[in-house]
Amino acid sequence: MQADEAPPRVGWRDLSPTVRLLIVNVFGINLGFFMVLPFLATHLRDDLGFAAALVGTIMGLRTLFQQGLYVVGGTAADRLDLRLMIMLGCGLRVVAFGLFAVVTSPAGIITATAITGVAGAIFAPASQTYLAHSSPGRRAETFAWVNVAANAGVLIGPLLGALLLAIDFRLVSALACGVFAILTIAQGFVLPAMRRPGPSTGILQSWREVVTNRRFFAYTLAGSAYFALFNQLYLAIPLEAQRVTGHTSAVTAVFVVSTAVGLTSGVRLVTACRRRWRSAASMALGLSLLAAGFLPAAVAAPLIPTATSALEPAAALTAALPVLAGTAVFSAGVAITSPFMLELIPIIGSERLSGTYYGFFYLVSSLLAAAVSSLTGALLDLDGLRWLPFFALFAVGAAGSAGMAWMRRPVNRLQRLAAGAAG
Repeated sequence: MQADEAPPRVGWRDLSPTVRLLIVNVFGINLGFFMVLPFLATHLRDDLGFAAALVGTIMGLRTLFQQGLYVVGGTAADRLDLRLMIMLGCGLRVVAFGLFAVVTSPAGIITATAITGVAGAIFAPASQTYLAHSSPGRRAETFAWVNVAANAGVLIGPLLGALLLAIDFRLVSALACGVFAILTIAQGFVLPAMRRPGPSTGILQSWREVVTNRRFFAYTLAGSAYFALFNQLYLAIPLEAQRVTGHTSAVTAVFVVSTAVGLTSGVRLVTACRRRWRSAASMALGLSLLAAGFLPAAVAAPLIPTATSALEPAAALTAALPVLAGTAVFSAGVAITSPFMLELIPIIGSERLSGTYYGFFYLVSSLLAAAVSSLTGALLDLDGLRWLPFFALFAVGAAGSAGMAWMRRPVNRLQRLAAGAAG
């Protein structure tokens, strides 16, 4: 299978200053976000005395606002200056995390949480649209660098947050607020304005075009497997690691393995795939690896009993090996799938309405991912069938991979047409 024509490798210096700034933005946003959000629930429950039900509602509000407004943010990205939208999304995070530093009432915390979700819905489609149109011919490689920056922020943010949490949660929030303020100012000074020619159709007509695009709908269903499985990094995988070892530190080990694979191998894996295959085949391979990452746990789960107490280090490592090995394979799949998936959205959808297509893709994917996570949670409660949730997750990934393999030929044709138009 002929690979897409592309430079053999896209290094950091090969990226434009604009793209490098946006990638640094991704690092900074993940750094600030993960300094605070992993510890927010504990702060609300233990420091502010909120009831568990209220804490759960507050944490769910952020996801609700962000997912529910993805389409609005994506539609705005097609019609407004992308730099202003990026600055607005980052500036709203300044407000939200500043509120986390000073408010203690339920109303204040709910307001801050809602603003955080709105900020994400505005920033993500605008940032990805800006990156896509700033990286012609090397979108997947650019998004691979984005993943590296995101992984670095996810790794450093919780470590820094945990360190500062010993002093005061408000200090952590204020520092995150400062990070977002610096990023917003840098965007205003360095990021060039980008306002693409607006769509010739109205908003409702644009939405109708998206929802009636059957090829894009099929692509979204296949791509939703990525989000459904990626969410298990926060559910099934850490729960299994803790179950078999009795150690909360096993959860940390899962994230260390995942982040290490993303940081060290992400760009290399995308470059290697680009040399050998086109984007659809590379995405199918990535989804296959995501699915395969659940097989070690599926096979080992019935054989490894639940730890009734924390195991000795050597025994804990042995018990956790299937989960950690699966996490490494899973993370390689994440590193491959995400860049090619983001690259193909405007090609399968429309360059003219790329922001809207990004927004709809995220909205539908997040809803399907939520449904898979709910089902996974129910299966995890079946003590006598420890293997079942992991085989079910394998099936989800295999179905997504099969869907991309089935779409390979029409997607390749669209990609060649897009390359010819750009040339």
